[in-house]
Amino acid sequence: MSIYEPATAAETLSSRAIAHLISAALFLVVCFSWGTTWLGIKIVVESVPPLTASGLRFLIAFPLFLAFARLRGDPVLFPRRRLGFFAFVTLCYFSLPYYLLNYGELHVSSGLTALLFSCMPVMILVFSALLLRERIHLSRVLGITIGFASLVMILRSQGLGFSHDGFGAVLAILSAALMHALCYVVTKQRGAEISVITYNTLPIGLAGLLLFMAGLALERPDFSSISARSWGALAYLGLFASVGGFIVYFFLLKRMNPVMLSFVFILFPVFAVLVGAWYEGQPIAPDFAFYTTTLLAGFAVTKLPLERWSRR
Repeated sequence: MSIYEPATAAETLSSRAIAHLISAALFLVVCFSWGTTWLGIKIVVESVPPLTASGLRFLIAFPLFLAFARLRGDPVLFPRRRLGFFAFVTLCYFSLPYYLLNYGELHVSSGLTALLFSCMPVMILVFSALLLRERIHLSRVLGITIGFASLVMILRSQGLGFSHDGFGAVLAILSAALMHALCYVVTKQRGAEISVITYNTLPIGLAGLLLFMAGLALERPDFSSISARSWGALAYLGLFASVGGFIVYFFLLKRMNPVMLSFVFILFPVFAVLVGAWYEGQPIAPDFAFYTTTLLAGFAVTKLPLERWSRR
């Protein structure tokens, strides 16, 4: 046995520990960037109309996505046989959902928006069962039931009943989550061969242009009245939250267990609620905290492969 073997083993353990620490740090970066996205949207729509705000965010992000695609050598254009799918992604993943999210945050808090959008992975399960004929196991049905029952209680605790003015905003945010979930499932059906960089780059650019032009025509924004804080939030959303969070997430996708990584969707609403409460200067009510914890715990159950573990 060589005298160098123990040192080599120690170095291997050390390099693995460093790799795990880097992955954990990047995981928190994604949670933080996606968790603060909702507060960024809230700050933007303080002085920028929702259509214009969505368009500007994507127009800021597009050049960086384009540069990243060129750097990686990924194609920017979708395959010709997927032009209909390209239009679907542009409209139903980027254009309409992000307008609805911006509109929703005009009327409800950033933390509640994040909680509503956290339903999206659960909606993916439902669409997968309907369109892909995938089974939904009993534990996931239980988690979905607990999660949505908690969501109803959260809305009641916030006074957002059917007759409330903010209920339309709640429906807008849930519709955005529904469209994102549908896009994920349709992508699994029809776009699995398309690079994630290709999937995002040109649709973001085109969606940004469409939203911005629609904003100019319908909202007639006064750019001189946009606050410096809103401009800063737009830069943050376009450069850090959209591009940085996306790149780090897909970097981790190749290095972390998919089940563990999927808990980003459970943790980022926690960041959003805490940061939103701090920004708005409002304490988190005990009933809101309880129902939020129950909602996220219910949705977390849908991500755990309990049936596989029980069989083992």
